[in-house]
Amino acid sequence: MAEITASMVKELREMTGAGMMECKKALAEAAGDMEAAVDVLRTRGLAAVAKKAGRATNEGTVMAIVNDACTKGALLELNCETDFVGMNEKFKSYAERIARAAMENAPVDVEYIKEATYEGETVDAILTDCIHVMGENCQISRVAEMEAAAVASYIHGGGKIGVLVDFDVTGIDPSSEGFQACGRDVAMQVAAVNPVSATRESVPADVAEHEMEIYKAQAAESGKPENIQEKIALGRMEKFYKENCLAEQDFVKNPDVSVKQYVESCAKELGGTIAIKGFLRFALGE
Repeated sequence: MAEITASMVKELREMTGAGMMECKKALAEAAGDMEAAVDVLRTRGLAAVAKKAGRATNEGTVMAIVNDACTKGALLELNCETDFVGMNEKFKSYAERIARAAMENAPVDVEYIKEATYEGETVDAILTDCIHVMGENCQISRVAEMEAAAVASYIHGGGKIGVLVDFDVTGIDPSSEGFQACGRDVAMQVAAVNPVSATRESVPADVAEHEMEIYKAQAAESGKPENIQEKIALGRMEKFYKENCLAEQDFVKNPDVSVKQYVESCAKELGGTIAIKGFLRFALGE
């Protein structure tokens, strides 16, 4: 029996777009003959994927899900060729299955996720079936997962933007209706305003340094004394944090309070504490 190497499987996958296991089985059946293996896949209807594999995938959907306990979540962007398919509920059901596979097999990346399983089926097989059923090239462009004391999700525009937010909570059930309503509001804020980070402490150091350099240069042009220039720069940096850090932003549903203040009011009502820790945000085609 001919030895089937990983490089052979990879080559056949690139030629046909069929799943890894299907390629491996086809090569084994064809005794390692590449052309014969292509014929095997064609006979099974799997090589039809190859005709679609080169098509551009500029549309699709973003899927954001959490588990029942609301302590784990996954975010996925699944692309296709047309907006018509991207908005199709069947297509979205494939995206949800792949996202659930990501959540159950964390940590994941785009390559690893294809070998992960959901309800006994590999993601590669789910994706191949999606291509056949939807009749378009479909590709996973990115995937991420999140695990925390509490996780909330939000999907905007029917799949144009997906968000996960993680929280530290004490004395509150993260799966409770009250907490999830609060968490969803915070996730909606992320979708709408696209903050740089969750808190000022989590702003990347290079971003903060770059902003401060600009503000110092702007202040220097004022011609005012150095001590005044420093105050001007620091004031503008404070404004940057307020506008770009999720916890400090004006809450879109009530601009009279910050997001942090809103979350603290929710925690008080629920009899515990809630702190925003971080978030993930995917925008379709970003």
